[in-house]
Formats: sequence, C-alpha cells, structure tokens
Amino acid sequence: MNDEKSGVEVAVVSGLSGAGRSTAAKCLEDLGWFVVDNLPPELVSTMVELGAQARGVITKVAVVMDVRSRAFTDDLASVIKDLDARGYKPKVLFLEATDAVLIRRFEQVRRGHPLQGDGRLSDGIAAERRMLMPLRDEADLVLDTTGLSVHQLRGKIEDAFGSESSARTRVTVLSFGYKYGLPMDADLVIDVRFLPNPFWIPELRDNTGLDAEVRNYVLSQEGAEDFLDRYQELLRLIGAGYHREGKRYLTLAVGCTGGKHRSVAMSEELAGRLASEDGMTVKVVHRDLGRE
Repeated sequence: MNDEKSGVEVAVVSGLSGAGRSTAAKCLEDLGWFVVDNLPPELVSTMVELGAQARGVITKVAVVMDVRSRAFTDDLASVIKDLDARGYKPKVLFLEATDAVLIRRFEQVRRGHPLQGDGRLSDGIAAERRMLMPLRDEADLVLDTTGLSVHQLRGKIEDAFGSESSARTRVTVLSFGYKYGLPMDADLVIDVRFLPNPFWIPELRDNTGLDAEVRNYVLSQEGAEDFLDRYQELLRLIGAGYHREGKRYLTLAVGCTGGKHRSVAMSEELAGRLASEDGMTVKVVHRDLGRE
C-alpha cells in the first residue's frame, strides 16, 4: 500500500464501538505507525499530506475514526476517495464483534454506546451496524474480534500491517555500574560481579570492556561462558513469551561495580549472541562508560 510518489503508507481504522479500535491503534503505534485518533474527516487528507512532506520522518500514517460524527459514513467515504485520488491508496481495517460480546464489553466498563441515546445498548449497536455497513463492505480487512484475546488481535494486526522487523522483540542490553544506581527502566537485571574485576589488574585498569584485552580476560574467567550459555537460553524462553504476550520491548541491564569492565564486556558478548536469535532486534547501550 505504499505509493512511490508519496512515500507514505496510509491506513484507516474503524468499526463497531467496543470491537477493539483502541487496541488496534496501540498495536499500530508499536509497529512504527503515526496514529491519529478521531481526527475530523475533513482534516485527514491534510494530515496525510503533512506526513508526506516530513521527508521520511513519517512513512506510515494510521487514522482511527468512529461514529461520533453523525455525518461519519459520508465524510469517511469522501476522505477515502480523496486519498485514493491523491495516490495514497489507503488500506481500510474494519473491526466488529457479535452483539452479545459488545454488550458485555460495554457493561464491564460501565459505558453507554455513543448512538444509544435514551434507548438500550442493543439499540445503539444496531444503529451503528446500519451506519457502518457501507464502510464494512468496502474494507480491505474485516476482523471479527468476538473470540479474540487482546494478544490474538495484536497478532492479526501485526500480520496485516507489520514488517518482519517491526514484529520483532526489540532488546536493549544496557551495561551499568551498581555504584551509580540501578537503571529504572530495566525489565531484567544481571549481576556479573561474581567475575574477577579487571580494575585490580594494573595493565587492564585504564582499559574498558570494549578493549580486546579486557574482553578476553573477562570471558576467560571460570563460569563466564557457562553463565552466558544459560542466560542466552533463558532469554530465548523469555523473549518467546514476551512475543506471545505482545510485549515488543525488553531492557536487559547488566551490572558490575563501576560499569566499565565486566558489565561492558559481558553486555557486548550477550548482545552478539542474542542478535543471532530469531525474532529479536538488539542494541547495546553503555550507561556509565566514561564516568570513571
């Protein structure tokens, strides 16, 4: 759906209230889309044009729309037609679910339906179905979320809108020094202070874990390779579980005393191993390197 002239991919997300639009929007954000929620229909084309003029900063724009505008269907049909004429070829995602499931979802959050008025929930749902039927018929992808968990819905949206790289778990391996405090954003923390400290080796003290001499010293210590082997296997299991649960970001903090020798060398080695794993994109950050 990416037009060569515009360089911007466009998606329109709509559907029945309570069918999962908010989940779809969050998933698209995680996949790298610029998401705009409930933008007035007459401003959609302007928003997409601004994205196209951003010189590659914005390459994917998703517009989430609902029926809070009474002229919704006519306006949205015009928007889609206009975008198509401009060469953007929007991909339309429509979300729906059975009446029973929608009613249960509204009751769980104790909210009324936007088209309910003085009637019942079922009246609002029926009115919305009638209003959205033309859009549903023209949608590129219709997802029935009746029997889907949040994670299953995310999986279907990733299949439809994500690239291979965007669906990967993004792992940040962060080295740090305990004497400067624990990283606040760490999901997992590894303590490598069980290894001998190169600081006490005069010829290694001024070097860092990025230097071959320090790296070789750290990795040659008893337990270092076994530790890496076992933790790599553990992270393989954790990463697969995070992927199933829809978690796409993992920060793994590796700490030693000062964040200069052991944690740096072990972070680099562990990141290199994880980079070869399927479903992971890895980067390394050395938080405290250079502080001493």
